[in-house]
Amino acid sequence: MIKKSLKAFVVLVALVLTVACSKNDVPELGKQYSQLPADLSQYNLSPVTEIFSLTCGHCRNMEQMIPEIEKQINQEVGKVHVTFNQSAQVAALIYYSAVMQLDGKPDEALLESLFATVQMQDVTMSEQQQAIEEAFTSRNLKSPYKMDETEFKELNKLVTIADRVTKDGQINSVPTFIVGGKYQIITEGHESIEDLAKTMNYLLTQN
Repeated sequence: MIKKSLKAFVVLVALVLTVACSKNDVPELGKQYSQLPADLSQYNLSPVTEIFSLTCGHCRNMEQMIPEIEKQINQEVGKVHVTFNQSAQVAALIYYSAVMQLDGKPDEALLESLFATVQMQDVTMSEQQQAIEEAFTSRNLKSPYKMDETEFKELNKLVTIADRVTKDGQINSVPTFIVGGKYQIITEGHESIEDLAKTMNYLLTQN
């Protein structure tokens, strides 16, 4: 009788552990990710896209983790700059000035330089503008303050797309990640970069 009870207990524990593991292995809607209110695929986003702002300190910190995320999902993470308030709109103009001239997202060094200049404190607007201009000219790029009308129209096209992504996706906080143009990662629902990447890899199979 004792042996049968012990055996039944072992089987029960095994079943409980199996169910628990199964749940943990599959990211859950509402916990690890949410569905976007609109399909953003029409904007030709990268399969995994970080939504960010140069004004955001947490976004700046996230940059240190992007290489590991890219390694674990085996692809490059794209970027879209939000435009949900005036300061973000100005920062978006600065970011896309670099994107437009480089025909792609800036490298780590330039991006950090842009974060640093946009987030400068205790300086005048003139001093900040000078720092932003130097971030561009030091890399043989034209400062957004020096662009002509034709260049500014091209720049505005990029910012307009970012604005549509922000509004259609109802993005109201950063940093966050969009997967497949349909899902938004719930960052706080993950305990590590590995967990974050696991959810991304799972969602990449759902398209």
